[in-house]
Order: sequence, then C-alpha cells, then structure tokens
Amino acid sequence: MQCSLFGQADVWIQRDDLLHPLISGNKFRKLQFPLAQLPSGAHVISMGGPWSNHLHALGYALQQKGIPGTVLIRGGAWQQTAMQADLQRWGIHIQYADRETYRRLREPDYWRQCVPDAGAQAVWLPEGGSDPAALHGVAQMVRELPFVPDTIVTAVGTGATLAGILAGMAGRGRVIGVAAFQGADYLHQEIARLLQAAGYPAYQNYQLLTDAHHGGFARMTPVLIADAQCFVRETGIPLEPVYTGKLVSAVAALVRQGTIRTGECLLLLHTGGLQGLRGIHRDSGWPGALA
Repeated sequence: MQCSLFGQADVWIQRDDLLHPLISGNKFRKLQFPLAQLPSGAHVISMGGPWSNHLHALGYALQQKGIPGTVLIRGGAWQQTAMQADLQRWGIHIQYADRETYRRLREPDYWRQCVPDAGAQAVWLPEGGSDPAALHGVAQMVRELPFVPDTIVTAVGTGATLAGILAGMAGRGRVIGVAAFQGADYLHQEIARLLQAAGYPAYQNYQLLTDAHHGGFARMTPVLIADAQCFVRETGIPLEPVYTGKLVSAVAALVRQGTIRTGECLLLLHTGGLQGLRGIHRDSGWPGALA
C-alpha cells in the first residue's frame, strides 16, 4: 500500500471493513463463535455507547437469526443516534444506563439487576463483544492471510481483537495495539485473561501504545484529521476517527520516529466501524463525514 505517511515502509492493509456492508470488521469476527454457541431459545443482552459498532453488528446479526436481544446503552433516550434507530428497526429492545450504572455493568453479573426479568435463557455478551470465544473468530483472520507479516497493527478498545490476533499469530512476529482512549494500561491484564479463558498460551509478543489516543475516546486533533485526510486522499480507503484513524496516525508516527525496522513488513487491520461516520459532522474536516 502506497501512502506518503508511511515513507518507504512496507505497509499492507487487511480490509475487514469489506467483510459485510453492515457487520464488518472486527465485530464480524468477534460475533462468529459466541453467536454460534447460543443455546436454543436464547435472549442476548449486551451493552455499548450510543454509536457502538458492537451493538450495531450484534443487532443486525440477531435480527437475521431471529434471536431476541436487549441492549443497555450509555446515556438517555434524549441522545438518539442513527445506530439506535437501526436497532429499533431490527426489533432490538433498548434500555438506557447512566454513567455509574454503565460502569458497574462491567462487574460480573451486575447486568441481571438491570434486566431482572431476563429469564434463565438470557446470555450476556460483554462490552465490545469481548467474550473469550470471540478470540477464535479473530484468530481466523490471521490464518486467512496469504503471508505472515512481521508485525500486525490494530486499534484497541476492549483488547479482544488484539488478543485474538496474538492467538492467530501463535507466537510469531509481533502485534502492536493502538489504544483508542486514555488510561488503557489495565488492558494488559485483560488481554492475559482473555487468552487464558479462550485456551491460548499467555503470548507476550505485543506492544500496547497508550499515548496515541489524541486526547481520549472519540476525540479528534488537527494532527489526526490531517493524517486521515492524507491517507484517504492517497489510498481511497475510508477511515473513522474513533479507531482506524488513530491506527493510521499512530503508524505514521512510528515511521517518522524510525521505530519501524528497515524491511519490516507491517499489516494494518482495518476494523470497520464506518457506520459511525453518520455521527461525524462535515465541518470537522474528517474525510467522509456524513452528519
């Protein structure tokens, strides 16, 4: 892939944004195994933000399979988004959670207090689809590649995609994760937990970048916007600012810093999430913004 941001570095991109028009990217990968393992009569319950890529992909998949679902969305009914309108159209039940309740939903089984009538057939999918079984679907991506790159770089939210790539690489090369938010150091423990729970060795051949978030989750800076504009203009590949834009900007910084070794083959994972462009205003300068 040729882009002036990357100089002479040998950079490739895995276009998982093209897997499916609605449930593309890492969410497509992460849902494969958890949904395939659902018991008969299951009612799926999960959580996410008002523009959650996970909830968008999950809602569509459940509608296609005829499986009922309830989602707990951070915020309130006043914060309507196109993503939530899609969920409603697909028959997904929406409940809202204030910030404190949403934070506590990350505690084991706390969700049952928010959905007390869920019933015995209720199945919980964690935030971002970060279920241990999700790693198997992400690992398949690595096995589908025509070659084994020296380094795979991915954006990071919950850590499950990075853990799944580690599982697929099986100790080969290295994986670089670009955290999309501040204070992401705890993800080291989460990555180790997910690998263990999914039955994989405790792979350590990765690096987590925790200072490439551009001010925090869903924040944009002039540097981030400029890098995205350059990348989209020169490659024609769309990006969104929450994850994939930060991925590209971080790799460009690594190249400028000389961190990438001469002759090193890098593969960038495009994790999709382009539905979120519907919430980005055109006057922000973001390429492809739709609001």
